Amino acid sequence: MLTPPPGGFIGPVKRSVTIAGHATSVSLEPVFWTALERAAAVHLLPLSALVAQIDALRIAQDDPPNLASAIRSWLTTNPDMFRDIDASPSH
Repeated sequence: MLTPPPGGFIGPVKRSVTIAGHATSVSLEPVFWTALERAAAVHLLPLSALVAQIDALRIAQDDPPNLASAIRSWLTTNPDMFRDIDASPSH
């Protein structure tokens, strides 16, 4: 039987990031923000630089998804970024 995640289901949180000198809003669930911050640290990049690189990969596609979907998709190819993340609402 399925059970909800610890702390319940948590909706997306909107944050602003700068890509090519322009601020853009991205809405991701907290667990994805944490994984993205971890990925930026692993790659020795500021968060906005990592997002810009993911965005460049995204727009090179024939039918690019929205930026939040591209970030989530990219992160799921790097499962170590999710290891030991506390997904509770207070995080």
